[in-house]
Amino acid sequence: MARHLLLLLLPFLLAVSMPSHAAQKWGIDGEMTAQFEAKVVDMLCELSGDCPENCGGGKRQLGLLRDDGRLLMAVKSNTLFAGATLDLLPYCGGRVEVDGLIITHPSMVIYMLQKHRKPGAVDWIQATAFAKDWKKRNGTTDAKRWFRRDPHIGEVIGTYGKVGRPDLVPPPAE
Repeated sequence: MARHLLLLLLPFLLAVSMPSHAAQKWGIDGEMTAQFEAKVVDMLCELSGDCPENCGGGKRQLGLLRDDGRLLMAVKSNTLFAGATLDLLPYCGGRVEVDGLIITHPSMVIYMLQKHRKPGAVDWIQATAFAKDWKKRNGTTDAKRWFRRDPHIGEVIGTYGKVGRPDLVPPPAE
């Protein structure tokens, strides 16, 4: 009887005792799920010594400095076309546990943040701080396709064109 009970409980015990990756793969070449703890750093500060307070207050690219010395740029969150800076900013200079994807490409290795939490915390936080902030700043409850409705993006496209240079115009759609 005890052996049967152990066999029934074994999958549950293994699931609870072994770390699991909650990150979802996105089908990107070179992707690998990665859950680890790291120090949150301002990338420019780390590379050049230009170090404003609070990692630049959300205006700078943040990265993850791993215990083995590897520095990863945290370039993406769960919000379409949005970075991970606002999710990682509360951990500036401190440690965070992250769950997401490492994308390895010959010219660069990046991290795509899906979830984060304080080290030792039980609950994960979805990496959606950009969407929450955008909804609040724009007085809406919907951040889907925010990039099509953002007034600042419209101004930049109006000034610099769709490809970033007003003198370059994409060919008309056929």
